[in-house]
Amino acid sequence: MESYRSHVLICGDTGCNSSDSPQIQEKFTEELEKNGLTNEVKLIITGYHGLCELAPIVIVYPEGTSYFKVSQDDVSEIVEEHLLKGRTVDRLMYHDRDSEEKIPYYNEIDFYKQQERIVLRNCGYINPDSINEYIAQGGYEGLAKALVEFEREEVTEEVIKSNLRGRGGAGFPTGEKWKLAGQEPAEPKYMVCNADEGDPGAFIDRSILEGDPHSVIEGMVIAGYVIGAEIGYVYVRAECQLAVRRLRMAIEQAEQLGLLGENILGTGVNFTLKVVEGAGAFVCGESTALTRAIEGRRGMPRPTPPRSTEQGLWGKPTVVNNVETLACVPYILANGADWFTNYGTPKSPGTKVFALTGKVKNTGLVEVPMGTSIRDIVFDIGGGGIQQDNEIKAVQIGGPSGFCLPEDKLDLPVEFDTLDDAGAMMGSGGLVVMDEETCVVNESKLHLKFIQSESCGKCTPCREGTKRMLEILERITEGKGRSGDIELMKELGDMIINTSLCGLGKSAPNPVLSTLRCFEDEYKEHLENERCPAGVCSDLVKYQIVPDNCIGCTACARVCPVDAISGEKKQPHEIDPDKCIGCGECLKKCKFEAVVLG
Repeated sequence: MESYRSHVLICGDTGCNSSDSPQIQEKFTEELEKNGLTNEVKLIITGYHGLCELAPIVIVYPEGTSYFKVSQDDVSEIVEEHLLKGRTVDRLMYHDRDSEEKIPYYNEIDFYKQQERIVLRNCGYINPDSINEYIAQGGYEGLAKALVEFEREEVTEEVIKSNLRGRGGAGFPTGEKWKLAGQEPAEPKYMVCNADEGDPGAFIDRSILEGDPHSVIEGMVIAGYVIGAEIGYVYVRAECQLAVRRLRMAIEQAEQLGLLGENILGTGVNFTLKVVEGAGAFVCGESTALTRAIEGRRGMPRPTPPRSTEQGLWGKPTVVNNVETLACVPYILANGADWFTNYGTPKSPGTKVFALTGKVKNTGLVEVPMGTSIRDIVFDIGGGGIQQDNEIKAVQIGGPSGFCLPEDKLDLPVEFDTLDDAGAMMGSGGLVVMDEETCVVNESKLHLKFIQSESCGKCTPCREGTKRMLEILERITEGKGRSGDIELMKELGDMIINTSLCGLGKSAPNPVLSTLRCFEDEYKEHLENERCPAGVCSDLVKYQIVPDNCIGCTACARVCPVDAISGEKKQPHEIDPDKCIGCGECLKKCKFEAVVLG
């Protein structure tokens, strides 16, 4: 076995690759060769590490020293100082935002140390292209236990006992779903992994497939064994090419080692796994639409019942689980249901991964025990505050068709039933932070615009109802709202929820109805006073200059793109409202608080 004195881990997921991670890898290779360190230092390309805000990330073991925002120009210094002379490069370490104290190890940074990583434990730590590294971390132990030590029913009962609930939406108990499919007499049966992650800003499934594909494969084989399926499909977006490539490689490796295919581990169990690349339709995140797409048909939902566990792929019993759910399964089998229930809450055990984005200091993937409050995620992990120290206004949880929760709801714990009782949902795990400069009416419009454009068009309530709601939102944000628009949107929203065919249709009005529930006054301000309090809706933004504060520095006039500001030097200026397009550049430029929203 080869032995190295140091290992250099470089994050190499899709996000990091767009930040020159491949070029950094090449530079490290070049510098190690130049300094004769090739046989002493090993480079390892990992998957997603978590803290997007500070990528690319380089970690040097055995010390575990972490460097952030590394560029090609930094590589020679890391090699010379750290790998040759044993001295750290302090300027590339994480520095606490308040105390400016350097923190040399990533697991001592608040963003990481507040997390509990089960699903993401290998992401950023192992080479996803190496099945040996996965096995060295205990990979495929769960599968071996399931096939060798347990009967099918015992595996099902273990998963039921863990109370693992589906991480992709409504939180249906995974073991119960497997049991239902296993009891169906029809043959053959199919196992499907839903990796069609279509929510804007969500990258949980993609990151798991890029960083730890074997955990999903292992979960698929276990699930297939339990329900009696010999064929499984992973439906993943074709645009996620890195995830697809790593998944295909992992499947090939697992087949070569007898962990996938025929007679797995000599037990007589067969399971073949195929990858289906989807065209990127949001509706294919819905299970019945997804199975139609795998069959080669247009991805459109069908009425239920019958459920997929009764009649799914090609009319046969099918279980559809998402990536995060399946990635939990190997650890439950390897460590036992009791171990899993030590995390989270009794009704929602385990952990949940969130894609934390928006007006928050630290963006990225965070994995926390169920029951953690939203406030802890946003402030303790997300950086303890919002960009430019603005006040937090709300969070959007559950993706574009999720719910808006105002600031006074941030102490809610993230668990299925509590969120459901509060009129929200876990959904895909998207968590978008909004601050006081966010216009909730405009945000609702953007979410609904996405949902409307992604409607498959099969049922009239979703197809036409969302279009009418969007038209209303567009005219409100343009200052053309009509009396009764709010009431009409509520009526349309209720109609869509009650009459749409699928879950995506039924959840389509959520962003509008939830913001109306919490911020109706902001809607009325747009509608009745033609004013956008956040200063976002350009048709409603009116800037003016306070003469007493204006010193006539001309800074505002010089940045105005339409020459709407005039005045003599050292004299108060004026804004021509007929020319002003409401871009806000004057407001940003003024240092004397002379430019204000009218």
